[in-house]
Amino acid sequence: MLRTSLIRHISRLVYPVLGPLFSVSPGGCFAVLTGFLCGYPMGAKVTADLVRDRRISSREGAYLLSFCNNTSPGFMAGFVVCQTIGDPSLVFGSMIIFLLVPVVLSFAFCRIYLKKETHPAPTVFHGDNGRFSMDVLDLSIMDSFETITKIGGYIIVFSVFLELACKLPFAGTLPGRLLLSFLEITNGVVMLETLPLPFSLRYACIMGLCAFGGFCAGAQTNGMLNGSGLKITPYIAEKLAAGAAASLMAYLYIQIL
Repeated sequence: MLRTSLIRHISRLVYPVLGPLFSVSPGGCFAVLTGFLCGYPMGAKVTADLVRDRRISSREGAYLLSFCNNTSPGFMAGFVVCQTIGDPSLVFGSMIIFLLVPVVLSFAFCRIYLKKETHPAPTVFHGDNGRFSMDVLDLSIMDSFETITKIGGYIIVFSVFLELACKLPFAGTLPGRLLLSFLEITNGVVMLETLPLPFSLRYACIMGLCAFGGFCAGAQTNGMLNGSGLKITPYIAEKLAAGAAASLMAYLYIQIL
């Protein structure tokens, strides 16, 4: 359950910039901000909550889901670039790719999802008098516990599945290792960095995985969409497009360096 006053205050701050840029309503701006800063699957979680609460339209929700559910910048800069790749000089370029890919794709997805809406439906904030309520606090805490449990559960399941899959005969081959790395993003990044490939190709694969999120992130996202009417199939296709675009940009970036 989203705290309405929090959404209202944050939306007022970011709407003058994010609203016109992405053609979204004030409530949608909150989802964009969360999706770019908090990592998988919080962009999907907030978007689905907004749709379920009827604060944004289903059409705007599908549009937001197409680009605002992303890897967190802290994970990208810290774990991926500095710790796994081990080259802090790539942080700036990696963050540009990380931000640019979903922003550019959002312009194309906007024409698909919002072509019949010149302006998104206004955000309706209801049932909030701005006062502190223990009931709201209780619901927020339980909602947070449920979300954390789901995310952690999926990570454990996919990590175990990945460990078991690595025992299969094909897992030792280059195609097998490449395929298995896309199951779960954290373990997958480490696997990709150890592939016997030129660095430009390894980096491109890693950036593609981070943009796609892995199938574990897809499962987490699907779990967040229950009851919202938003579909997981278009989301997977859109994230695959983001992964391909990020891989291409990453490869060209290394070639230019």
